[in-house]
Amino acid sequence: MLAKNKHSNLLEQSQYKYSLQDVEDPNLFREIYPYDEIPKVAFNHRRVPLDMPDEIWITDTTFRDGQQSRAPYTANQIVDMYKLLNRLGGPNGIIRQSEFFVYTKKDREAVLKCMDLGYEFPEVTTWIRAKKEDFALVRDIGIKETGILVSCSDYHIFKKLGLSRKEALDHYLGVVKRAFDAGIRPRCHLEDITRADFYGFVVPFVNELHELSAEAKIPVKIRMCDTMGYGVSYPGVALPRSVPGIVYGLHHYADVPSDMLEWHGHNDFYHGVTNAVNAWLYGCSGVNCSLLGIGERTGNIPLEAMVMEYAALRGTFDGMDPTAITEIAEYFKNEIGYEIPPMTPFVGSAFNLTRAGVHADGLMKDQEIYNIFDTEKILGRPAEVAISNTSGTAGIAYWINKHYKLPTESAVTKQDPLVVKIKEEIDRLYADGRTTLMGDDELEQIINFYYPRLNKEGI
Repeated sequence: MLAKNKHSNLLEQSQYKYSLQDVEDPNLFREIYPYDEIPKVAFNHRRVPLDMPDEIWITDTTFRDGQQSRAPYTANQIVDMYKLLNRLGGPNGIIRQSEFFVYTKKDREAVLKCMDLGYEFPEVTTWIRAKKEDFALVRDIGIKETGILVSCSDYHIFKKLGLSRKEALDHYLGVVKRAFDAGIRPRCHLEDITRADFYGFVVPFVNELHELSAEAKIPVKIRMCDTMGYGVSYPGVALPRSVPGIVYGLHHYADVPSDMLEWHGHNDFYHGVTNAVNAWLYGCSGVNCSLLGIGERTGNIPLEAMVMEYAALRGTFDGMDPTAITEIAEYFKNEIGYEIPPMTPFVGSAFNLTRAGVHADGLMKDQEIYNIFDTEKILGRPAEVAISNTSGTAGIAYWINKHYKLPTESAVTKQDPLVVKIKEEIDRLYADGRTTLMGDDELEQIINFYYPRLNKEGI
């Protein structure tokens, strides 16, 4: 049977409807996941078309998955960060939702305080256990959407839950019905989807959810959880690891619209950001992230990274305020005491800092030569140099001009006598055995010794 696809405007064959394969033994994909070796990447050379949705957005899990790998945030810290998320996401709600725990008194206090702020975005959502009392709890608070864990790989169904696929499917459907009875939109977290039998369990299960949703007239969101970071996005890669294949399959074989699809990835194999971008490109509207990528094991998709990816793909921030990223980094450092690795893009202390003299020389001539973009305009962080025995006179001159904010007409050059003198002093320190970078306070002392009028009059 042929039918016109409303999205592509092309005639397509009606799709085969997959049924549950209630196997006796778990399918653990041992050829791909041998466990005593590195997981294999298999190809079947099947490619699916790019299918970027009309709208794409970011959702946040800082206060859920982000709290599973560190000491819990205080209620006030959660509220402060939620305010920064609101500012970063802007009035158009590019950061669409943020999910919270509600198990402790502290968690519930934070949820209520954030809801009391009255922000439209990010919408406060929750993550709960599949228990009747949990549904009542979130309903009484006034939550409209909650996440529910529905593990979908045989690793979880057989090994963790001790169920058959049919028993797991029936159990999950019962949980979703309880959400409908409570008047709550369920967000089904398909845990471990990149090790799941996609056409033997995932698609049949989502088709059943689709039917329940139509009966209840309540939408069901599908979160594709790459729990172990196994997802890959190479062209022609095979399921179950194929991110494009997973998104395409849920679109075309389970009729899940883009705005009901969300990608949740981990970074175990350094594919976190790439997989999230490809989820967008192949038809998923939402990507779930955490601030600074803090999350289970190697972490989640860094939210600040996807802000930049959004701007790169759309050509605009669409109202987002990226300077909030710098304030978020400062908040983690100063208020929470979290040590951000210096080389972390956009938020690390060294992300736009150069130590090489030849790079500093380029920065003095034109920042665009060695700075990834105008970091001062976009993030409120000018390009910097670190001073050591490899910085050269160019690095010293650049540091002086930036540190003292000297206007162009007063800026020093690498030939300036003061710069040459400082270089000699630094070389002497390193010749005596120093190995660490020069601190700002040390450089100020040297400058004040050789040129005491600098702070008062400039050069």
